[in-house]
Amino acid sequence: MTRTPTYSPTVRRRRLGMLLRTARDAAGLSSTAAASRLGVSRASLNKIETAETQRVRSTHLDDMITLYGIPDQEAEELHALAKAAKVKGWWWKYRDVFGSEPLPDFEAEASHIRTFQPQAIPGLLQTPEYAEAVFRGGRYTSAERLDRLVEARMTRREILHRHGSPPRLWAVIDEAVLRRPVGGPEVMRSQMDYLLHIGVLQNIDIQVLPFDVGAHAAMTGAFTILEFPEPLDPTIVYTDTVGSGQFEEDPEEVTRYIGTFGDVQGAAASTVMSAQIIEDIRKEGTR
Repeated sequence: MTRTPTYSPTVRRRRLGMLLRTARDAAGLSSTAAASRLGVSRASLNKIETAETQRVRSTHLDDMITLYGIPDQEAEELHALAKAAKVKGWWWKYRDVFGSEPLPDFEAEASHIRTFQPQAIPGLLQTPEYAEAVFRGGRYTSAERLDRLVEARMTRREILHRHGSPPRLWAVIDEAVLRRPVGGPEVMRSQMDYLLHIGVLQNIDIQVLPFDVGAHAAMTGAFTILEFPEPLDPTIVYTDTVGSGQFEEDPEEVTRYIGTFGDVQGAAASTVMSAQIIEDIRKEGTR
């Protein structure tokens, strides 16, 4: 099985860009002035600072370190970040499944993951059979493609069992998700058994949002909030779309999603009561 690394190349690249931009500002240089003295275009410099450039050459990095007057120790850290940013994440093997900037890349380094799901079990908590049924519910795909989709999703789950530093996952699931017969009764029973099993782990909290709550703060749809251990890495939000998904980084929007999650989490049943709800629904399916 593929071993998922504890770092994200994309997160490291974003951190590198932020540090370089901070160093440029501290040196009192505008992006135009810095680019001119570095012998590069302003657009190229901006791409480095906004992590749009996949790789930063060592020579270019050295030039920026010298121009900005960055101390040796910090310079070593910048080179380490640049090196890590070049390493392909585990998900690269499944880039045909996840796309060029996938959610798993950010999940790899997240310390806290909060997700609200009104349509399906969160991907990180799905069983292989449930995941296959979800994919079968979409457009027709070949058996080989289906196997690859399921394999990629199962590999994603490894971060929850990562030794030493697994992320804290807090999932709020709408009751409708548990009652929708994805894959049929046997698949749903197995999926709910898995939720009850994995929900006892210290780093996982699962809450159910009951029908009787009525209207709630997250009526607009699914979203996932990812926080990182390094203060320089800003919290981001991932929202599902028909094609794949998109990331929201604007601080005001992220704060709005955090507030929404807090509201829906507060309206949901406690983890203990949620486990009972899952068990009750499971029993209903066996009658």
